Amino acid sequence: MLSLQQMQYILALSETKHFLRASEQCFVTQPTLSMQLKKAEDTLGYFVFDRSRQPLELTPFGEQLIPILREIVAESEKIKLLTDQMKEGYRERVTIGIIPTIASYMVPDLFDKWTKKLEHIQLSIKEMTTEELIQAMERKEMDLIILAGPYHNHQYRTSHLFVEEILAYAPSYGDNKMTTEDLKQLRPWLLSQGNCLRDQMIRFCELSDDIEGPAFSYEGGNTDLLIKMVQKNGGYTLIPENHPMSDNQRAQLKRINAPGFKQYPAREIIAVSPQKSLKWSSIEKIVREVQLQYAKKTEDSFEILSWK
Repeated sequence: MLSLQQMQYILALSETKHFLRASEQCFVTQPTLSMQLKKAEDTLGYFVFDRSRQPLELTPFGEQLIPILREIVAESEKIKLLTDQMKEGYRERVTIGIIPTIASYMVPDLFDKWTKKLEHIQLSIKEMTTEELIQAMERKEMDLIILAGPYHNHQYRTSHLFVEEILAYAPSYGDNKMTTEDLKQLRPWLLSQGNCLRDQMIRFCELSDDIEGPAFSYEGGNTDLLIKMVQKNGGYTLIPENHPMSDNQRAQLKRINAPGFKQYPAREIIAVSPQKSLKWSSIEKIVREVQLQYAKKTEDSFEILSWK
């Protein structure tokens, strides 16, 4: 049977695909990690990694083994968590991942509330793209991720948080409403690839994903920079309604719909967490604070955009 330490070494190597980086991550020497991997493979009777490939690749056996090892290591960590929770003065560490276009307003809005109302929790908040968050959740590195839906996976619990409208920031356009046909007459300013709002914008506005010419893609997910580019150069960019803006900027936001339709584009914001977690009580409180902060009653008809 493999030791827990050997399982952790294998997982680190599967993530880094590099012996030196994996050994540094595990705080051991490279020879020690290599020796333990060989012992593990001898015990299993199969190779876990194809060492002839650079970077390292999992063998077919390794591909099936890794999810099992992740589950075993995660369960062992739950035992440690349970014993820690019984200690006096214990503060539970909860790691939250949030996509950039949500983090820009949610972290300033809620960080104080989270820390004051959840005094026994030590929050760690990380900003990542949607794909990075999903991968981090699969690696058991996140207790909770907040992103734009849809996302469905039977291994995880999905909670609806709120719906927010997507608006066009277009100061050069006179009316307070626009159609998708109006948008096609203006230059689009886009977020970088990997941001789900970029993908939603391309699909809703019927743009080509390989945009050439005057269009602009900013590598870094900085919505505020795109707002400045629109102000100085014209055109438009799409803005989630909760994004922090000055009153003058917000006055230039336009509602959008397709010609002949009364639906407005919006995105559903969701929270995703493991189905089984000893931290569920804390996770539930965090989720509830988000719902209370952004819940609103509306009779508007929205078209929920997909990022896929």
